[in-house]
Amino acid sequence: MGFLDNLAECFTACSKPKEKLTPKQTVNIRVKMDCEACVRKVTNAVEGLEGVESVDVNKKLQRVTVNGHVDINEVLEEVKSTGKTADVWPFVPYNLVTFPYVNGAYDHKAPIGFVRNVPHAVGDPKSPEMKLMGLFNDDNPNACSIM
Repeated sequence: MGFLDNLAECFTACSKPKEKLTPKQTVNIRVKMDCEACVRKVTNAVEGLEGVESVDVNKKLQRVTVNGHVDINEVLEEVKSTGKTADVWPFVPYNLVTFPYVNGAYDHKAPIGFVRNVPHAVGDPKSPEMKLMGLFNDDNPNACSIM
């Protein structure tokens, strides 16, 4: 009788639809943290989520980085449930942006080395400015080499 019970459990477990696994991603959240207790509270809250593989909290940048099979909205809600103000990380590194001083990109409240992630700061590769910038680029083998 025990074998038939186990067999029935196997069939019912195998026939259930599998939940969709969210893709593995890195989620960056900006969180207002003042002390080590704030860091500990946010870390414990986020580590309790299902699918979290690693959590990195940077108090100086006010950033929480979560790696794993998590949804950005779930992480954001979990951080907000601790009583902290939180939003999606709005910055990109300064060296990845073509026009860092365009209107809206430069933010004096941004951490050092970061600017706001705005679409018109990246630059269109087909624009004349980008073509001229690539004309004297060291990485371009067909570039002008006047020295």
